[in-house]
Amino acid sequence: MPFKEPLPDNSCPILPGFSLLELEGPQAAAFAQAQFSNDVSALEPEHWHWSAWLTPKGRVIALFALLRLGEDRLWLVLPDHPAESLAAALQRYVFRSRVLLRPRPDLVAAVGPAEPGEVPDLIVGEPGSGIALDMGAPDLPRCLLVLPAAHPALAAPDTGAEGAWLAADLALGFPRLDPRREEAWTPQMLSLERLGAYSLRKGCYPGQEIVARTHYLGQAKRGLVRLAGEGLAAGRALEPAGAVVCALADGSQALAVTALESPAPSLEGRQLQRLPLLDGLRRPR
Repeated sequence: MPFKEPLPDNSCPILPGFSLLELEGPQAAAFAQAQFSNDVSALEPEHWHWSAWLTPKGRVIALFALLRLGEDRLWLVLPDHPAESLAAALQRYVFRSRVLLRPRPDLVAAVGPAEPGEVPDLIVGEPGSGIALDMGAPDLPRCLLVLPAAHPALAAPDTGAEGAWLAADLALGFPRLDPRREEAWTPQMLSLERLGAYSLRKGCYPGQEIVARTHYLGQAKRGLVRLAGEGLAAGRALEPAGAVVCALADGSQALAVTALESPAPSLEGRQLQRLPLLDGLRRPR
């Protein structure tokens, strides 16, 4: 997925709802290592992985792509959680750490040319002029661009492009978290092991004890499934037990948390169909 400049003018639709938070300073990586679910110490500069910030009870507050631009500079690309809100919440834990939390409203996420990369977790491009992230899979290639807000390649948000991105998220098993349902799910409920979004070997981080206990005691009875049907919407309860995490605007597909070993659930008496989840979104693969 080479980052080819110049991109054609007005060719990359903006993705609404994305924001970016920068962590910079001599202790930026150490701060991220202590707060986030994945192993930042194992992440090499110019590479990225999925990660999350959890409550002490192991519930997911935010799920994001964590980019290591250098030894002391990280970016969090947040699909659903405002960077300003996350920065304010994280600031309470900075104490004397030499790290600056800086929301970056001058940067915009957009849909780029879908060209599979040989190294899917590589950050392609330069932070000052724009970067590309391979957020696809072999069977579903796609590219996320992070560009300066004044970049000529940016185009106005497009409902078709936005809907296609969300549909790909559902197919790949990437849960989009409704702000009204934050802190509702553990990483195992959201099947974040499919993304490699949490570590069982690194040191402590908020919620780590719950995550490890759930894993090693085999207590993960519920997980993420992809469903097809009618009337699916975030927050809707499923029978006999479960709830929709996120859904397409037309209600025809969704990701839901439900019992992994039970038959397909139903919604208001209507049987739903289970669809397969595509592999390949894990970073690094």
